[in-house]
Amino acid sequence: MVGIVGKPNTGKSTFFSAATLAPVEIASYPFTTIKPNRGIGYLRAPCVCKEFNVKDSPKNSICVDGIRLVPVELIDCAGLVPGAWQGRGLGNQFLDEIRKADALIHIVDAAGATDSEGKICKPGSHDPAEDVKFLETEITMWLTQILKKDWPKMARTAEAGAEDLVSLLETRLSGLAIRRNHIIEALKKTNLNAEKPTLWKDDDIIRFLNVLRSISKPMLIAANKIDIPTAEENAERLKELGYTVIPCCAEAELALRRAAEKSLIDYKPGDCNFAIMKPEELTETQGKALKVIQERILQKFGSSGVQEAINMAFFKLLNMIVVYPVEDLEHLSDHNGRVLPDAYLVPYGTTARQLAYIIHTELGEGFIHAMEAHDKKRIGENYVLKDRDVVSIVSAKKRG
Repeated sequence: MVGIVGKPNTGKSTFFSAATLAPVEIASYPFTTIKPNRGIGYLRAPCVCKEFNVKDSPKNSICVDGIRLVPVELIDCAGLVPGAWQGRGLGNQFLDEIRKADALIHIVDAAGATDSEGKICKPGSHDPAEDVKFLETEITMWLTQILKKDWPKMARTAEAGAEDLVSLLETRLSGLAIRRNHIIEALKKTNLNAEKPTLWKDDDIIRFLNVLRSISKPMLIAANKIDIPTAEENAERLKELGYTVIPCCAEAELALRRAAEKSLIDYKPGDCNFAIMKPEELTETQGKALKVIQERILQKFGSSGVQEAINMAFFKLLNMIVVYPVEDLEHLSDHNGRVLPDAYLVPYGTTARQLAYIIHTELGEGFIHAMEAHDKKRIGENYVLKDRDVVSIVSAKKRG
């Protein structure tokens, strides 16, 4: 899942509202319990229905004009202020929420119209780069605070040979969505001696955790309020500093989604334009607002940036792909005859057998082989799935 983070007054709540406003009703979501600070957003991907020239009947997602909208879980984290790792503001709540996130979308006031605490100030008077650096520092210091409580004992245990440092760190940080491969990569990048952790100084621990943070919770910046004159220059400067930056106007996206919900316009999340469907029902104010959005946002930047940020978080930061499991390869359907019913979001590197386990444990246990629909070829358990693969799994066991 992806966390939506940022200081107060950056447009974080607007971004979250725009991202989670369902374009159409879905019978059931893939998440059974959604807390108030969680919501369902959608990844936008081309559906394979056009390639196979079939009319699909999605079950766990939506297909609109050949565009598959795959539901994903987003966490709207509490607004962050300096000192959050020490419990200042809603710091404890923020950090409790962020521990569940695999990646972060940082909503930044690119216009520099709010200070470090989120108070309104003159556009251009605050440097957004400071907000990015402070958020990184807050998360790193939060991790440091967690780890240093047990560090002396862990370091001694590792040096005594009772258990290696990677395993000790994996156990200690497992509740923070930090995995073994993240720890190994951070150790390699920092070149710290995992055999002699008692020699690590405080600065070494902080440096290690700073790298671990960037690996385990990769972040992109949604440069919000991009329509304010000072924002474009700031967004470019953030790019020059090496950050992944998406120009964004969350207010515009929310307005478009609400207008589409009322069938006033034809608009899908991430579109570069819209069509007015009921001009007679638009007020003069609404008409002018839509024209401004079209000219100053969509035509200039190609989109509002909200959908692009969500897509990039899952597809680029987390390296996910979309695959389509079916039971009947000839008709591309499930046992109820629904065509291309499911779109599964899985990490790149997932094998055919791992997909079988994701669908149902018994399918994985009884895996014999699978068939891929594009090439109509037989694939084995170690076949690494590609984006847009349509796969039928042959198993000795049926789903219970």
